Amino acid sequence: MAESVRIAAWNVNSLKVRLPHVLKWLQDQEKAKKPIDALCLQELKLTDDKYPHKEFEDAGYLSIAAGQKTYNGVAIIVRKAALAPIASNHETTFLKPIRNIPGSTDEQQRILAATVCFKGMQPIRLVSAYFPNGQSPDSDKFVYKLAWLKALENWLSDELGQNSRLALLGDFNIAPTDDDVHDPAKWIGQNLVSPPEREAFQQLLNLGLTDSYRMFEQAPKSFSWWDYRMMGFRRNAGMRIDHILLSEALKDKCTESIIDKEPRTWEQPSDHAPVIAKISV
Repeated sequence: MAESVRIAAWNVNSLKVRLPHVLKWLQDQEKAKKPIDALCLQELKLTDDKYPHKEFEDAGYLSIAAGQKTYNGVAIIVRKAALAPIASNHETTFLKPIRNIPGSTDEQQRILAATVCFKGMQPIRLVSAYFPNGQSPDSDKFVYKLAWLKALENWLSDELGQNSRLALLGDFNIAPTDDDVHDPAKWIGQNLVSPPEREAFQQLLNLGLTDSYRMFEQAPKSFSWWDYRMMGFRRNAGMRIDHILLSEALKDKCTESIIDKEPRTWEQPSDHAPVIAKISV
């Protein structure tokens, strides 16, 4: 019987390019006896027909995806060994799947949700989310971002009413506080840190969700994203914009929440690092 599950989120910035990294990271975690039982990916940048189901299945994982050519795209990947016996294929593993925010006319693939039954514990509703970037507060893309955030909030309110054990994982494109920014003074009034975005993040918390990373003491200047330019990673000029938010029932079971910077050191890395939360039975 499982004592815990480890769930993670990772913006891979093109699964076509980064598939070897994802498989290596999953294998490395397995070898370290810290397997990732569910991984939510963002920015797949490929269509459904190009999604590498076989490669993941050969490695011991089942997955579902919502793909899109060139941009966006999200997936949920689960470790077969961690699943309850009733979950043996895609239909029985990913229950009540939802692709995109219901009622939204947005064609961008940014949301994928499914309920997964892990061994020895009650099911968990997983939501893999890729929040819009927003570009800049004076752009149409920022208006779109705020509208999308409001639609997400409304939908999650309903989801939480039906699923007490819910985790929202992904690239939020929001640094919630100045502690999540390498140089807050340089970012005042800019995208990712603006008051409307941070207020939208707070509204998600007001639904009853908790930022798992801030449940634990963390080292200062801990980030999940670093710009490729200007030696951002080497200088640790980053931001914490990748998050795992947990419902009240899961928050009470969370025993760890970390950022794994190791894959960011690899050759041709994503500009994001995986974030992980451990949930006990």
